[in-house]
Amino acid sequence: MRTLVIIPLVLLTLALSAEPCASQSDDLKALRQEIEALREEQRAIRKEIRDLSNFLRERAGAPTRDLRDLTIGVGGAPFRGKPNAPVTLVEFSDYQCPFCARYARETFPQIQRDFIDTGKLKYVFRDFPIESIHPDAFNAAATARCAGAQGKYWDMHDRLFANQAALSPAQAPLHAQALGLDPQLVRRCLDSGNHTAEIRRDIEDGLKAGLRSTPTFFLGATDAGDGSIKVLRMLVGAQPYARFKDAIESLLASPK
Repeated sequence: MRTLVIIPLVLLTLALSAEPCASQSDDLKALRQEIEALREEQRAIRKEIRDLSNFLRERAGAPTRDLRDLTIGVGGAPFRGKPNAPVTLVEFSDYQCPFCARYARETFPQIQRDFIDTGKLKYVFRDFPIESIHPDAFNAAATARCAGAQGKYWDMHDRLFANQAALSPAQAPLHAQALGLDPQLVRRCLDSGNHTAEIRRDIEDGLKAGLRSTPTFFLGATDAGDGSIKVLRMLVGAQPYARFKDAIESLLASPK
């Protein structure tokens, strides 16, 4: 009887220790990679929350701007949509901010589909790299602008948000090459600091508007006159699409 019990146990041990078939091995490998990617994202978000909390505490005494007298410049800034769309949305963002990436990945495509592509919204992007907690964000902003000199600003914008772990200066030419750009031109553009003043101006304007975190959004009626908008709505953080939809539709329904 003991022999009959031992034999099945031996067979079961051999079966469990056997190498899985190729398809099972690939599935397990993919699952492990997905789990590790989720863990890495959680670690990044926890670090972002800690760093952002410290940043906000440092600026806790900064006054909040009254929207009644707030205007935001949009002249010369990259934008999507019709230049004369009735409503303008201005995003101040940071390429290394995981909340900005989540917004770009989950919410922006819906805004583009329902409002930008339909001619109802002009979408303006302005840089607000928080250098104290995101050391590669300023370089990423410059990389996008250097790509813009070769006609691929928005392509680079999307690629950088999709590759937040690869934003160092050394990786900029690799992103350029992946987009079919001349990597040497991008490298020389970065080395020259051609866009430093523009990015610093965005940061300064953001601070004047009372920005404390990214992403932050300002909405107003499009004004083709002086390159600025009178701010009527403000949204802070990676808000769900419904919040943007309500704000945009409210302005579209308002008297001109």
